[in-house]
This record gives sequence, C-alpha cells and structure tokens, in this order.
Amino acid sequence: MVPGPSVNEHHLVPRTYGGRETVTMHRICHAKIHAVLTEQQLRDHYRDLDSLRGHPDLAAFIRWVRRKPPEFVDGHATDKRRRR
Repeated sequence: MVPGPSVNEHHLVPRTYGGRETVTMHRICHAKIHAVLTEQQLRDHYRDLDSLRGHPDLAAFIRWVRRKPPEFVDGHATDKRRRR
C-alpha cells in the first residue's frame, strides 16, 4: 500500500467478525478494498496484506495509485460486483 500522510487503519478481519488486528494504509487503498470486497470475503479469503495485494482488481489499483503523490485522494464509485 502507498505510505503517506493520508492514512487510516484497516482491520484485517472485519470488526463485525471479531477482528482486532489492524494495519495502517493509505486512505484511498482502504476505501478501494471495501469497494471491491465484502466483509465476508475479507473474513474468509483476504485476511492479510499479501492476499489483498494478490486480488486482481486491487493489484491493478495499487499499480495505478503508486504513481500518485502520497497525499492523493480520489473519489471512486463502488464496484457493483461487490453486491452480488
């Protein structure tokens, strides 16, 4: 994830499922994770940074956002596939 001044905490396992461990990440990376994946997917398949980085949509986003300045903030639409 992109380090920088605009960061917040992401629960690796969602709090609704008892998750306590957090990682610090760029705010728009955090927003993208929740736009692409459901809490159930996070709980069952994406419990660590390596698995998150391996998701095709998130990997493409990371490649794109790496070229932006650390303070870059972008509003992006929710991915409709998330709601299936």
